[in-house]
Amino acid sequence: MILSDTISAIATPNGEGGIGIIRLSGPLAIPISTVLFHSSRQVSDRKSYTINHGKVIDPESREVIDEVLLSVFRSPKSYTTEDIVEFNCHGGSVILRRVLELTLEHGARIANPGEFTKRAFLNGRIDLAQAEAVIDLIQAKSDIARQVAMDQLGGKLSQAIESINEQVVSLLAEIEAMIDFPDEDLDFMDFSRILQAAKEVRSLLDELIATANDGRIMREGVNCAILGKPNVGKSSLLNALLETDRAIVTEIPGTTRDTIEESVTINGILLNLVDTAGLRETDNLIEQHGVERSKSFLAEADLLLVMISVAEPMDSVDIDLLNSVVDRDAVIILNKIDLPMKTCLAHVKDQVLDKRIIETSILHGKGIENLKSAISTEVLGSHEVGDSRTSVSTIVTNVRHYNALRQAKADLNCAIDSLCQQQSPEFVALDLRGCLDQLGEIVGKTTNEDILGRIFSQFCVGK
Repeated sequence: MILSDTISAIATPNGEGGIGIIRLSGPLAIPISTVLFHSSRQVSDRKSYTINHGKVIDPESREVIDEVLLSVFRSPKSYTTEDIVEFNCHGGSVILRRVLELTLEHGARIANPGEFTKRAFLNGRIDLAQAEAVIDLIQAKSDIARQVAMDQLGGKLSQAIESINEQVVSLLAEIEAMIDFPDEDLDFMDFSRILQAAKEVRSLLDELIATANDGRIMREGVNCAILGKPNVGKSSLLNALLETDRAIVTEIPGTTRDTIEESVTINGILLNLVDTAGLRETDNLIEQHGVERSKSFLAEADLLLVMISVAEPMDSVDIDLLNSVVDRDAVIILNKIDLPMKTCLAHVKDQVLDKRIIETSILHGKGIENLKSAISTEVLGSHEVGDSRTSVSTIVTNVRHYNALRQAKADLNCAIDSLCQQQSPEFVALDLRGCLDQLGEIVGKTTNEDILGRIFSQFCVGK
């Protein structure tokens, strides 16, 4: 599906920089560049995958606009499968706007958001899941998110979906054969074998659906709350993890009365950190609101960093806090080990059993690296970045994909129920087709224009 018009856009961010790129795609890309670009050889003579030095000259005024490098990518081996050219200009906004205007004056139109990638999808170079991975790659905030996006762009999730799709198609073919040839003595699978095969497909769907929470964390980061009584070192810990003085630190208990939220990447993992108000009974109305917000973060966070000061005896507030995280993902931090200890490690272990316990002196920078390692291990288990846990072949990161998989499973469950009740094969076939439609939504086989519009509207114009 080579589209008839030619699109043009600035493909680099706004502002000044060393290089700015104007990208064109479509049947007029090379003719337009032939008119605007001047060097010792015509662009029409240039081979694909070449970079050429020359100047952009206004054909009417003969004014030299910029000295540029022109990249040529000929159809069908280009990003969109169409002819593409890129003007690599000096990165000033005035230059880029002028070159863009010249391309529009000579037959191109401004690209819509994500239209280059949309053309790659419409022309069959990538499927819809891979197209969505492009924006995930651009927006990745951690190394894990980048790896996940790269794996999806490489087609691992698409391959998993296609494998399931083929198995459902095989089941549907057997059912439709029963419908079309009811009186023929053919060696098709009986209902019991079809039922078993359908349950096996459902197990594959379950495995993918079960990865959605991990996928959300890899894409959006880990929501991590720092909890503890006042003056245990929560704000100092936030500053230490951020490696900057973000939170005010004093010896006065209750200094932090509202939550402070910041993000930081630790060992490839994006942590969305929240420094909460100290947990204690107080008559101060503002501090009471802060304590209530702290409790809400305790309930909602993916990971809890629970701080206890070993310089003070444990009290009921500490014990209640430790008891509340027994069934949660949490790391226990025993801070102020540089001071005389009034809370022993054994006492804390009795409260939290198998939780990771890290001893620190945030003030003196002790134990910070051990804490970072504990956070990584708590998030990823025994896996490290780049191993099978982060393989997108088993990870679903996109909410749209997750919802489609859940609906595909619901349709498959209906088919399984019909098989169990030995209902007419027409009912089974109807539900299997519904399952296939949902799987097709993920990779773009059955996606309508409204969904495409919503997906590609998230892209920047030049991509």
